[in-house]
Amino acid sequence: MKTYSQKPADVARDWYVVDASEAPLGRLATEVSQLLAGKQKPTFTPHVDGGDYVVVINAKSVKVTGDKYKNKIYYSHSGYPGSIKGITLQQQLNKNAATVIEKAVYGMLPKNKLRDERMKRLKVYETAEHAHAPQKPKELSLKEGKK
Repeated sequence: MKTYSQKPADVARDWYVVDASEAPLGRLATEVSQLLAGKQKPTFTPHVDGGDYVVVINAKSVKVTGDKYKNKIYYSHSGYPGSIKGITLQQQLNKNAATVIEKAVYGMLPKNKLRDERMKRLKVYETAEHAHAPQKPKELSLKEGKK
């Protein structure tokens, strides 16, 4: 019996839509990163990008636990001395909620050459409307007890 190795030409991609208001940010990011990497497929091959497209809606109403709204800080640094800047999770949600989910998913993906291509297949929207209805995405529920 031979081990199956997926070829890039054999990849079949599906579309999924996930509601960000159903689960905490960390659980949402892990599920989305699994879909982007294609880990749920029986044809998963680590060196081939065989993942799916994921549309995340309601990014503005993402849930977090504890005091993360005011204690979680996103840092940026230009490289010059004394130029570090920080913004809290609440401020980032008000400014651009999509980047919160994108950064969480980016951190969950494997650190290799496939990460940038996988991130291109992630579409994040702050409201419930999205422009991907023609692709007929499957709804994926992240509520507790459901998969």
